[in-house]
Amino acid sequence: MNRALRTAAALAAAVLLVSGCSKVGGTDGVEYVAGDGLVVEVAANDRQEPVDVAGTTVAGDPLDLADLRGQVVVVNVWWSGCGPCRTEMPMLVEAEEQLAAEHPGQVSFVGINIRDQAPENAAAFERDRGVDYPSLYDPGSTTLLGFGRYAPYAPPATLVLDTDGRVAALINGPIPSRSTITALVEELLPGGTGGTGGTGSQAAADG
Repeated sequence: MNRALRTAAALAAAVLLVSGCSKVGGTDGVEYVAGDGLVVEVAANDRQEPVDVAGTTVAGDPLDLADLRGQVVVVNVWWSGCGPCRTEMPMLVEAEEQLAAEHPGQVSFVGINIRDQAPENAAAFERDRGVDYPSLYDPGSTTLLGFGRYAPYAPPATLVLDTDGRVAALINGPIPSRSTITALVEELLPGGTGGTGGTGSQAAADG
């Protein structure tokens, strides 16, 4: 199955498993509700400015999301004491591995660890779950303000940035499945239907 058909099938399956979805427009005054677990896609013409998010990783390295412009970036907000975060992490790891293999150099995953009081706790969590991508260490949650109106209120939360660094999709709550993330990312890659030159697609999530 080619990428377009695989993406369409994944998003179509989502509608059967999610009780409701809403599309967010930049001029509608609609705010994203925390923790509902729904997938929301933002039409290309309604996306806000590129996010301004930077800091130091769990490993002590500097990381600025602006350096990832030109790639689709998946940002997952988590902490080690969050049950849903532990449940969804294997799906994120699998999605990162799949997308890196299928679209090398076009997709990056970044975590943002909040609430853990020591980076060692976050690092141990990542090692135990085979997380290879970096996570910003932000126990005060200040980096979340850089997402503007889409700033998550609590973990877990996942945002997908387009190649211009703008929020193109988000989930406040646990991700429904690995294929939810891969489908959202593939829409934003060259040739996808939700890229910066498109009109965006109807919000959906899949199982």
